[in-house]
Amino acid sequence: MTAQLVSYIAPAAPATRRPATGDEPFLRPEIGFTPGWYRQHLDIDFGERWHTDVRYRRRTVIAMREELRRRFPRTSIGGIDRPDDRLDLLTGVFGAAPVAAIFGLPIVYACDNWPNLGHSHLSREDVSVLEPPDLDTNPFFRGLMRQVDRIVEMEGRCEGFINGQGVLNVAQRLRGQNIFIDLYEAPDVCRHLFEVVADVIIDATRRVRERQRESGVDYRFATVSNCSVNMVSPEHYAEFLLPCDHRIARAFDSIGVHNCAWTADPYLEHYASLPHLGYIDMGLGSDLRQARALMPAARRALMYTPMDMADKTPQELQADFEHIACEYGPCDIVIADIEAGTSDERVLLAVELCREISAAAETSGECETHEKFYL
Repeated sequence: MTAQLVSYIAPAAPATRRPATGDEPFLRPEIGFTPGWYRQHLDIDFGERWHTDVRYRRRTVIAMREELRRRFPRTSIGGIDRPDDRLDLLTGVFGAAPVAAIFGLPIVYACDNWPNLGHSHLSREDVSVLEPPDLDTNPFFRGLMRQVDRIVEMEGRCEGFINGQGVLNVAQRLRGQNIFIDLYEAPDVCRHLFEVVADVIIDATRRVRERQRESGVDYRFATVSNCSVNMVSPEHYAEFLLPCDHRIARAFDSIGVHNCAWTADPYLEHYASLPHLGYIDMGLGSDLRQARALMPAARRALMYTPMDMADKTPQELQADFEHIACEYGPCDIVIADIEAGTSDERVLLAVELCREISAAAETSGECETHEKFYL
């Protein structure tokens, strides 16, 4: 049986996935804040040192967890319901840039944001002869693995996850917007680039997981982020990218697919074809009922935008959450990238709405519109 995954947002990290525990509530909130939110409240510098100095990062993680506990007691935001021993000091390192950095793209750091990448795009000719970097000698990857070793020394084990992104996300970082022109003018070049990127995602993920396994942490899944998938047609996705996602899925025991907050309808049947699908997310405009029908065994998640979280009335939030529960549940509601302008009370309201709806589902099996919850 394929292991389910759930959304996971470590303090100051972009959203990723982790193994499900099996006792998740019917409507499970996963809430996260931008580095800017933490910097405003704690004056943490999220520049290069945060991403390269494990000891410094540990101090800031403890400070962020303390701040979350103070503001949001009796919640699980940022993993604060778990003890401070054996901290996750890996998730969030280098933001969404690690795989592109393995290919040599320069990382641009910021004191109040996740790292970005310098715009040093490959030419079509460069891509046509591109080979997977040798991770045994790759300076960036070797430095990353030294950090993993350092975490093991400090914590006794290495929990957490590197954000490998997805094939199209990384390819776009390497080639720029010309990747979308290449799909029409140089499809073989695109296919080659996608295959090389998939090779590196698989190899790097395996190596990090093997070292973690040696430390006593056994992860057997991969995730892909298809944030840019709406930039390509479903036909192009099926021809060029789905085979790579299948390769990644077959290389691990479970796979999670992050579709961002976009409408996933054109790609749902393709996602449903992936082997070992343990997680899928999408935006509120998607056909949630169809997604549940096509992927009943996967843990589903709804990417609820921070703008809706900040701007909608409490009544509108409740209506949205009930709709999500009825059409899509059981599932996660992921509210990521919250900025400092959103009040703590609004965050706690979202948590409480999820608790109330989950309790109703567990006791009655029905939502307030009398449609059956799919338990």
